[in-house]
Amino acid sequence: MLDKPAATEAASAADFEYRQRTFTIDDVDGMTDALHEDGFALIPGVLSADEVQAVRDAIDRLNGFGYDRLGKTDHFKCVFNRDKVFFDLIDRPGIVDLAEKTMGSQCHIIGQSAWRSYPGHDGWSPHTDHTLVTVSEETASNREHFPIYLCTAHFYLDDILDESLCPTYVIPGSHKSGTGLVWGKDKDPEYKGQHLEPVFCKAGDVLFFRSEIWHTGSKNTSERTRYLLQTHYSHRTIAQRFSPFPFQFNQEMLALANERQLRLLGKHPEAAYG
Repeated sequence: MLDKPAATEAASAADFEYRQRTFTIDDVDGMTDALHEDGFALIPGVLSADEVQAVRDAIDRLNGFGYDRLGKTDHFKCVFNRDKVFFDLIDRPGIVDLAEKTMGSQCHIIGQSAWRSYPGHDGWSPHTDHTLVTVSEETASNREHFPIYLCTAHFYLDDILDESLCPTYVIPGSHKSGTGLVWGKDKDPEYKGQHLEPVFCKAGDVLFFRSEIWHTGSKNTSERTRYLLQTHYSHRTIAQRFSPFPFQFNQEMLALANERQLRLLGKHPEAAYG
């Protein structure tokens, strides 16, 4: 598989400008406001070039099993349990702080997925990841009365500078609709005059978005393979989606985990129902 020539890629990157507003990794308050207003926050430069390469290499080491799917797109589930490179990103500074700020000090991960999308991949299927309840726009727009319950952090592992390498598309503010999108039913949804817009970014950037935002993957019309890591965070009251059943934690990983990581995996203090 052929990648773009380095000189072409460098020239494209030099001219690159973000389409959406961006935040520094330490601006947790600003990112929190963005999650309430736009439904997402784009954070440049979270991973270094060496870290990006390490995650890509770790994805290439994965072998499919359980609920993994292989084909035009390789989709690997619960990768935190399979390689320490992934495990160490569940509490990435700044990202985990945003999760705790928006979903509480006892938030946890409900999963972590790795993707390898080859030329010809077609991920265009507008949807919402999870809509707890259908509510009025007035309620969904009220940050005091409608909490954030579930978010995903996309760790991008390629420069996505145009529409050819399957960027993520979002409709800013669409989480305020109060309603979800059935997976792929509407190919061109519209919310208050806005249509889906691509999120162009660089390798090492993170898009942190709430589960109610209207969004989609897209097509890989390039000759490159796109790599992506997702970490899914939620309020403690939402069940973890660890597979395959019966799920067994990697004991070698647990032995190296800090207390914050253990809590993210589900080691919570005693509370109602458990």
